[in-house]
Amino acid sequence: KKRPRLLCPKLSVLRCCSQFLRAPNRETPNTMSHRISALASQLAAPPAASVGVKTSLTSGKTGTKDPNDVVIVSALRTAIGKARKGSFKDTTPDTLLRGVLKATVDRTSVKYDDIGDVCVGNVQMAGSYAGPGRMAMFEAGFPYKIPMYAVNRQCSSGLQACANIAASIKMGIIDAGIGAGVESMSFGGGVADMDEPPPLDYEALSESKLAKECLTPMGVTSEIVAERYGITRTEQDALAEASHKKSLAAQASGKFRDEIVPLTVTWTDKDDEDQEITVDKDDGPRPGSTVEKLAKLRAVFKKGGSTTAGNSSQVSDGAAAVLLMRRSFAEQKGYPIIGTFRSFKCVGVKPDEMGVGPAVAIPAVLDECGLSVSDIDVYEINEAFASQAAYCVKKLGIPASKLNPNGGAISLGHPLGMTGARMVATCLHELRRTNKKYGIVSMCIGTGMGAAAVIEAE
Repeated sequence: KKRPRLLCPKLSVLRCCSQFLRAPNRETPNTMSHRISALASQLAAPPAASVGVKTSLTSGKTGTKDPNDVVIVSALRTAIGKARKGSFKDTTPDTLLRGVLKATVDRTSVKYDDIGDVCVGNVQMAGSYAGPGRMAMFEAGFPYKIPMYAVNRQCSSGLQACANIAASIKMGIIDAGIGAGVESMSFGGGVADMDEPPPLDYEALSESKLAKECLTPMGVTSEIVAERYGITRTEQDALAEASHKKSLAAQASGKFRDEIVPLTVTWTDKDDEDQEITVDKDDGPRPGSTVEKLAKLRAVFKKGGSTTAGNSSQVSDGAAAVLLMRRSFAEQKGYPIIGTFRSFKCVGVKPDEMGVGPAVAIPAVLDECGLSVSDIDVYEINEAFASQAAYCVKKLGIPASKLNPNGGAISLGHPLGMTGARMVATCLHELRRTNKKYGIVSMCIGTGMGAAAVIEAE
C-alpha cells in the first residue's frame, strides 16, 4: 500500500514582508513607541569587531529579569517515530506540525492576535516545506493574517527557527512568535533518494578545497573526527549505551510527559490494515543496547572504521514548537513564563570535520553570556554521531552527569528539522523538573558549522 502523497511535493512559497507591514489598527501608542525605541537602539549599536562574521543573539543579563528579555512560554514536541517503519511512517509532516502548533495554542490559550510570526525549520522536504508548513498552520486553526516562513540550516534548523523569532522580538518587529521544526524522514527521503547531484559549477568546485569538503558524506566526517582526535570505538559505543539507558529510564519515570503532545494517527500494519493509534512515546530507545552488543556491529562508512548504525543517530519523524515572547508583553497579557532564551551563536568549522561544531559554538555562546562550562547544569548536545559528541564533551570538559540526562539522538532519534526545537523543549523541562538554572542546546551542522543556545529556566 502506497503512503499518501503530498498535494504538491515541490511547492515552495517565498516569504512575504507582512511581518514588517502589520495592520495599523493593531498598534497602540505604547507598543509603537517601544518598537521605534528598540529599532533605534539596534541601529545605533556599534559594529561588531572586524575579526570575522558573527551570528549572535543576547537577551539580557543571566540571573536577572529585564522587560526586554526574550522568554519562553511553551515548548512542546511530538513523540519521535522511527522513519519508514515506526509510529509515524504513514503520517505526513503537516500532520506532525499541525499537532504541535494546535497544542501550543490550546495549552497556553495564546491569542492569535498576539502571534506576530511563525518560523519553521525543515531540511529534507522541497522548499524547506514552506508551502505545506503554511497549510499546516491553517489546518491547526491559525488565521491567514499570521505570517510564516521556513528556514534550513540543516541539523540546527529547529534551533535556528527559535533564534530567528527571538531576534525579531529583540528588534521590536514582533511581540511574540513561534519557532518550530518538523521532519518526516519517512517521506523526506535522504541521500540515497537523490536521483542526481545538485546543480553546481564543478570546475570552480574542483579549485576550492573547502567547497569539495562540503561533499564529504556525514558518516565519513564522523570517521575523520574519530581518527583526527583519537576517539576510540569503545568510547563511541559507551556513549551510545548511556544514551539508550538514560532514555529508557526517562520513559519509565514519565519524564517526557510534559513535553510530548500525544497524536492520534492512522498506521498501516504488516497485513496492510489501517489502524488508529495514539503515539505518545518515542520509538527509538532500545533495551539491551550494551557496549558488548554494540561492539558486534560493523562499521558502515569506512573499512576498519568505528562509526556504526548503533553509535549514530537514528533517522526519524517528528515535530516541535516553541512559543517565545518579550517578557513585558507576556507579563502584560498574563502568559506563563517558563524560561528565557538567553543567547544564540552559530560558528563555522572545517566542513570535513563538521562534528566538532559544538566544541566551538558552546564556548562562543558561554562567552556571550559571561558564563563558564561549570555554570551550566544541563547540556543537550545532539548525538549526530557518538564520535563527534564524545570529542566535544572531552574537549570542553563536560561532566558525564550533565550530558543529555534523558538520552540523545542515538536513542531518541534525529528528525533533522525538528531536533533543535525538540532539544529546547527537553532541556527546559529537565531544568524545571530538577530545579536547575542554566542549559545549553548545541549541535553540529553539515558543511561545517556549529550552533549553540543558552536557556535559563524560571
